[in-house]
This record gives sequence, C-alpha cells and structure tokens, in this order.
Amino acid sequence: MPIMPAPAGAAAHDLFQWLSYLQYPALLVALGYAAKAGWSLAMAGTDSGATVYDDFNYVLLYAGIGIGLSSLQDPTRTQNDVSRRVWQDPRKGRWMLVLLSFYTLTSMVAGLVGAYLADTTVVNQLSLGLVAFGLGMVGLLKTAIEMREHHRLDKQVASSSGGSQA
Repeated sequence: MPIMPAPAGAAAHDLFQWLSYLQYPALLVALGYAAKAGWSLAMAGTDSGATVYDDFNYVLLYAGIGIGLSSLQDPTRTQNDVSRRVWQDPRKGRWMLVLLSFYTLTSMVAGLVGAYLADTTVVNQLSLGLVAFGLGMVGLLKTAIEMREHHRLDKQVASSSGGSQA
C-alpha cells in the first residue's frame, strides 16, 4: 500500500500538533467514566462495587492516554495565558516541574507496587491503570521541560544580550 505524501507546506511538527488534539476526546471519555462512577456510587446499587472499580480503571487509562497525547503538542507554543505566565517565570516553572515530577513518580510507584502486591484482580487492574496514567504523565513532563526552556524570560534575555557582546 503506497504511503500518502504530506500536503504541501505541512511539516512533521504540524502533524504532531494536530494529533495532540486527540487528547480532548480521550479526556472527555475519562470524564464520562468518572461521571459514571460517581453516578454508580451515588445510587449505591447492589453490584455497583465492581462497576465503580472498572470505571475508575478506565478513568486512569483514558486520562493517561489523553495526557500522553498532549505531549505531542508544539512546545514552542503555549495553550493559554496562564500557561505562558507559568513557563516564563523561572520560579513558577520550576515549581510546576517539581509538582509534575511528584505526580508522575507517585502514580508510577504506587501503580507498580500495587500491581506487585495485589491480592485481587480489582487492585491489580487499578494499579495498572495508575501505571498507564503515570506513563502519560512522563510524556507531559517531557513536554513541560521543553516548554520551560522555550519560554523562560531570563534565558531569552541572557541569550540575546550574550549575542550582542561578541
């Protein structure tokens, strides 16, 4: 089967930027499963326990996929004004990276330990969902590091003043 050529003027980063928008349907599915789990808990049916755990697992799985897809976005562009302000400020950016690192490490470690120590299928499945979520967070962390490097105002001032001193 022949490979279709890319449209004229389209670059690989444009394709990945476009693919990154698939994060939104994945996150909407995760939100749907979260609402379904909440509804099941609120109704407290006779067999809601297994359904709620399955739904929580799907929340973690689809959220991990959605967050992982967000790592395909172009790190030279920010999505909104709040994001731009965070990445331009060296202190805020550092704290955001620390927070993202903590979430990533915590979900990965909890998932791996939970999968190793799991006595039941429910705990094992939730643990693997946490691992999937953590893997998505790894992609987000990588993109966040690149965004911080591209948008830091102190680095831009230093590089532009350093070039004029030559």
